[in-house]
Amino acid sequence: MTEGVLEQINSFRGSSEHGLDSKGRLNIPARFKDVLGRKYDDRLIVTPWGKCLRIYPLAEWAIFEHAILNRSQQNPQTVKFMRHVVGNAAEVQPDKNGRILLPITLRTMGKIDKEVVLLGMTSFIEVWDKQIHLAENIVSADEFDDLAGECSDLGFF
Repeated sequence: MTEGVLEQINSFRGSSEHGLDSKGRLNIPARFKDVLGRKYDDRLIVTPWGKCLRIYPLAEWAIFEHAILNRSQQNPQTVKFMRHVVGNAAEVQPDKNGRILLPITLRTMGKIDKEVVLLGMTSFIEVWDKQIHLAENIVSADEFDDLAGECSDLGFF
């Protein structure tokens, strides 16, 4: 296999629904744990991102943080974005049962209650409140063609 194909094997993808327990702990799906075990250590960063939360392996977060830090002096909006995303980030580690605690401040920012949807986004995981996900992310057949057109230059359409 080529290195690019191996990289894809070690990517987060797919979706799953989960419930948070009474303490706000989230069970990481086995396929995501497998990626973490093969490619990363167990340190994760959870950060607010629009209407959801993002979970980054620490190595991926470091790449993001480096890129955003290099831009921070150029634009006041970038500094504001950095304050929100980096300033509210929390490092978490799975417990012995494979659960991570989503801090209450981040759950509040993401309007996350009990039922969540996890979306694998190759190098990170999105955590959505189930109802917000249903309202924001369901793509109709008509919308799909327009959205796919945005990627038509890739040659798959």
